[in-house]
Amino acid sequence: MNHPDYIVHLCSHSDWKADLQQGSYQAESLAQTGFIHFSMPDQILQTANAFYRGLSDPVLLWVAIGRLQAELRWDQTDDGVFPHLYGPLNLDAVDFIPDLLSDPDGVYRTVPEPE
Repeated sequence: MNHPDYIVHLCSHSDWKADLQQGSYQAESLAQTGFIHFSMPDQILQTANAFYRGLSDPVLLWVAIGRLQAELRWDQTDDGVFPHLYGPLNLDAVDFIPDLLSDPDGVYRTVPEPE
């Protein structure tokens, strides 16, 4: 899973769909912490299984780094370095929005990738 031009955000389909009406995506974390959490493609399964197990309608937003309008920073966390977007996500940066499906045991093991 090597997509160096992309970062990935996991959210519910209903949250994504609601923000489409506004013209940009603004996760709850933007208001709470000042940024939107992202992962690199090779980090997304770790993130999904640590924080999003049981989410009813998860989707992945594959975002082209080169088209972001808000500031992207690479921040150190307890689990490594993760990308954070300090502003709303402009919709034209999102290239691919697949459902993220868990296995019957609730564990995410496969990430749908853009071609």
